[in-house]
Amino acid sequence: MKSFLILMLIAITLSACNNEQQLKMDEEGQLYIGSPTANEILSKNKKEDIFLMNEVVYVNAERIDWVKKRELTLGDVVLEIVRQSNDGEDFTEGTATKLPVGTKIYEPIEKGDIYIAVVDGREIRYLGFREG
Repeated sequence: MKSFLILMLIAITLSACNNEQQLKMDEEGQLYIGSPTANEILSKNKKEDIFLMNEVVYVNAERIDWVKKRELTLGDVVLEIVRQSNDGEDFTEGTATKLPVGTKIYEPIEKGDIYIAVVDGREIRYLGFREG
């Protein structure tokens, strides 16, 4: 019981320190800090505009001022959206909630957690949630 209380205090402390990080438990019962999954994000907001790439969920960042203001140059295509789904448990590499199948995702020449989708000639920026 004492170790359970200690684990709960650690979980509360870590949650308070960083809203993007979450305390999770793996299959062996070990705790770790992890990024939110598509399922976790969509359980809070079914209409969220996201895609999955390299096990990282990227969220539409058009409303984030510093992301909009950042000067970015399109680099190489790193992903093509292969399917759409609103079921977070159904997310695999290349799945998106809103981006059409066939949408290309570009990595900017300027490195970071921002990627750019191009839809009908319009650039849409996405920001990745990563464990950290």
